[in-house]
Amino acid sequence: MSTATAHSRIEALGLCLPAAVQTTPQLAALVPGLGDVDIEKITGITERRVYDPEPDAGEDSFGMALAAARDALRSSRYEAADLDIVISASITRFKDGSRFTFEPSFAAMLAGELGARTAIHFDVSNACAGMMTGVWLLDRMIRSGAVRRGLVVSGEQATRVAQTAAREMADSYDPQFASLSVGDSAAAVVLDVSVDAADRIHYIELMTCSEYSHLCMGMPSDRTPGISLYTDNKKMHNRDRLKLWPRFHEDFLAKRGRAFAAEEFDHVIQHQVGTRFIDYVNQTAEAEFGTPMPDSLSVVERYGNTATTSHFLTLCEHLRAGDARPGAKYLMVPAASGVVTGALSATLTNVGV
Repeated sequence: MSTATAHSRIEALGLCLPAAVQTTPQLAALVPGLGDVDIEKITGITERRVYDPEPDAGEDSFGMALAAARDALRSSRYEAADLDIVISASITRFKDGSRFTFEPSFAAMLAGELGARTAIHFDVSNACAGMMTGVWLLDRMIRSGAVRRGLVVSGEQATRVAQTAAREMADSYDPQFASLSVGDSAAAVVLDVSVDAADRIHYIELMTCSEYSHLCMGMPSDRTPGISLYTDNKKMHNRDRLKLWPRFHEDFLAKRGRAFAAEEFDHVIQHQVGTRFIDYVNQTAEAEFGTPMPDSLSVVERYGNTATTSHFLTLCEHLRAGDARPGAKYLMVPAASGVVTGALSATLTNVGV
């Protein structure tokens, strides 16, 4: 395979969503420190999916990741045995209910359960940009000729941080407030070699600005059992921080003699933090690029911030709705703790969903 002409494409997508739905008023009722603060008005999130804590339900991080991977393979032309590589990108790593697992790797266990016996396998960890990082790695491996097809998968029990926040928050200014925006899900994506520009990842580039890493930190709580998320929302979402992506993207395109408007994106998928965040980052980018933004896709209202899975959950839901135009061009923009930003540009025509 020529490294000069090789490109990857999104071949199939899969999802797993817990059955249980928790509305925002139901969540708010569990947080006595909130007072009369309207979470739904602030975040735009009306509900989210919440995992079943019973181990037999299979809705821990691993169980949901496995279900999403199987869902993607049902829509793919490949079987698990055809995969050259399996990459897992979960932040939460719960298996067998509430056991947090580092070894063996999720990727190794997933490959074994799926039947991908000969696949290379490894985990990546890059906060909410984890799946995007996995896709970046797999894209590069396909471009280099090292592999021809692979799977990137993630399962997130994100609402565990909401449970901790509900126990510990004293008021709406608490750094755990962002924890009330999360939801649980899993997503999987199969990539293979593109042979048609109508089905192709044109580019994927990521950038980390580590000076902002302290603005959003996930760790074990030092007050009660469980995991916590501490976020400085004001600094994370200020205009200077939100300018990082458009300026990075503009510079990337300028070095190649191109401009954002000429990319002619049909849709943009921002990280699903909340409706206000999505609107704000699109407005900021519009001012920076000096051109209207493409149609912005969002599912955050129904699912909340699903961490690593958010872009691929949004894309899969969009394609499954049946309204997607074959040959439409999509832009995915990560926004993760670290701080990580970047851009994925892809044209989609024949994606299994």
